[in-house]
Amino acid sequence: MNIHPRAQSDDADLSLYQLLDPQVLADPYPLYRTMRERDPVHWDPFLHAWVVTGHAEVQAVLQKCSSERTPTPEQLEAMGLHALTPIAQVLVRQMLFKDGDAHTRLRGLCLAAFTPKRVAALRQQVQDIADDLIDKAADKGRMDVIADFASPLPAIVTAGLLGVPAADWEQLKTWSTDFAEVLGNLQHNPDRAERSLNSIEEMTAYFRAALRNQQSSPREGLLHALATAEVDGARLSEEEVVANAILIMTGGQETTTNLIGNGLLTLLRRPEELARLRDCPAIMPTAIEELLRFESPTQHTARMVAEDMLVGGKLLRKRDAVMAVMAAANRDPARFRDPDELDLTRADNKHLSFSWAAHFCFGAPLARMEGQIAFTTLLRRLPDLALEPQPLHWRENLALRGLKALHVSFGPALPAA
Repeated sequence: MNIHPRAQSDDADLSLYQLLDPQVLADPYPLYRTMRERDPVHWDPFLHAWVVTGHAEVQAVLQKCSSERTPTPEQLEAMGLHALTPIAQVLVRQMLFKDGDAHTRLRGLCLAAFTPKRVAALRQQVQDIADDLIDKAADKGRMDVIADFASPLPAIVTAGLLGVPAADWEQLKTWSTDFAEVLGNLQHNPDRAERSLNSIEEMTAYFRAALRNQQSSPREGLLHALATAEVDGARLSEEEVVANAILIMTGGQETTTNLIGNGLLTLLRRPEELARLRDCPAIMPTAIEELLRFESPTQHTARMVAEDMLVGGKLLRKRDAVMAVMAAANRDPARFRDPDELDLTRADNKHLSFSWAAHFCFGAPLARMEGQIAFTTLLRRLPDLALEPQPLHWRENLALRGLKALHVSFGPALPAA
């Protein structure tokens, strides 16, 4: 048993820093396999963190480790990083970075606003948006699935869900992409810090103004629901509403865009599976779960060890940093049969793409619904879908895996149902 992380060798082959190589980023799964097979709980001296890749071990980290890993404004001030304070002021108020009672309170209030009834009421709206986006590209015989469909669909849905003008979706998407850098990549792209700061300040001002408008002209939507939600006499402060609106906006867009883009690429590379799904749409729910497992939109997340604990036979010390690699866990042969094979009817599929335990993504039902409608509509309306002969480029976000573009061609589009 290893009693301290520094006792391990500096093995660069097992470092997540290899994701900075575009070729590795394009297909990270061989790296994950090597890490999982050689050392599923590995001290990465380049990241100064434990990197955990086995399914059971990632589950343990997600369940037992702390999410309160973002520095406070006061800590940044002490480190001479005062310029990053606006980022910290948002992050420390988001439920993603809370544990215990603080997390339960925020999550409970947000769930009170994010009801199943509210999500179910969006189904026809999502379908209409999907059909409208396809209508705009139908006559061209080709489209960039990311720019023309996978990005605008969840952005427009999220605007409607929040209760802000749908016409603002492009601005919301730009902010979402920038904020995703904070969540998934800022430590590797310090040059983008200024842009991220500007986006956070603009988002904060935008949602503050929207809340002011709600006071004089209430508008149905999640923003109003968050501002008025009450559980056991507790309500969210304005700062908490703004911070968690930003989190919901980003989470609602990035993961769904990546699910659609990554999933469609996976199917296009396997024409027989694409045809199977088109011919048998009844398997769509299990197919979405398999696409989430096979190409996880969120690849990894960070945690902090709350108390000394054993994981995979290794002793993790209190306040050690941990990277839980859900994408590696989702292909662990100890949990999934033939994990590198796509099985659209896989029955036992408890993947970790939506995290696990207390921080399981409460937006998962909406993401699943959007995914089902997106794939059903694309496959039904666009016959003879095929990849255009162009190179693929992945976004330089190491945690949120997604394509920059996905060019496809298709036959004469069929009308909306």
